[in-house]
Amino acid sequence: MRSDPSVRRRILVPMTTFRITPRGTFSLAEAAMFGVGHRAESTFDGTMRLAFSLDDLSTQVGVALTEADGDIVGEVSGLPPGGDVEAVRAQVARIVSLDHDATGYEGVAAADPVVAPVLAAAPGLRPVLFHSPYEAAAWSVLSLRWGRRQAAAVRERFAREHGRVLDVAGQQVAAFPTPARLLEIESSRGVPEVKMQRLHGVAKAALAGTFDVATLRDADQADADAALQAIPGIGPFSSALIRFRATGAADLAVDRERNLAEIVGERYGLDGPATDDDLVRLAEGWRPFRTWVAVLLRAASGRVTDHSGKAA
Repeated sequence: MRSDPSVRRRILVPMTTFRITPRGTFSLAEAAMFGVGHRAESTFDGTMRLAFSLDDLSTQVGVALTEADGDIVGEVSGLPPGGDVEAVRAQVARIVSLDHDATGYEGVAAADPVVAPVLAAAPGLRPVLFHSPYEAAAWSVLSLRWGRRQAAAVRERFAREHGRVLDVAGQQVAAFPTPARLLEIESSRGVPEVKMQRLHGVAKAALAGTFDVATLRDADQADADAALQAIPGIGPFSSALIRFRATGAADLAVDRERNLAEIVGERYGLDGPATDDDLVRLAEGWRPFRTWVAVLLRAASGRVTDHSGKAA
């Protein structure tokens, strides 16, 4: 009988824990239910479960996040003996935006009559990011021209068959394959040949250092986009997605975002969707959290039904 590859990768390992003390308001429930990439949780049992490759792109871990005494506690599984717990902690902090002091963000939101009621309707909501720029790029090429539900299903099956499955707080959670492992995969159920080839291109770029978090976060945006768009299958939308939703940057310039433009146009009382110039002008008031406010408006503006706070 042929064995299930996902079962072979379920390894029993010791647990390691870390703690993060949020600076400013943070809601673990909002983070766990935040839809990004393949994540689309419909329930929250008090634990947020993650499984991912560390930024070293070779080590895969599972992390269960819970709240205790005002802190966020992470229980790590899969980390090799002597592994760098601080690296796991730092990456998790970036993923759920606990690497920033949100008190300044709350002040920015309070000063804007459009943004303030949205954050009040979703207290503690911070951007939840892709696990890494590498995974954001892989999601971009895998999901191209597919609906999110189809892409998420294929990504989940792909991770279970070719990645590492870990026990995370009593549930089996699959980590997407590392770049080295990805290059070994010639084909996979439900993944067209062209997407497989592009995934290999993403893996090669990862191993070449293209997805270094600090480089992408701190580089000139045009230079970062050019480097990312040199990867087959990564266009302008995908390169922006990688920079905005995987590096931990909180204050990138906001423009060329169709959904955000529609929301801003409606909420700020413009004559139609906001233009790029409108977005740049209005976002000046969101500094130094332009990225966070843009994510907030996209994620939670629908919770505010009273539009009386529109700005002129």
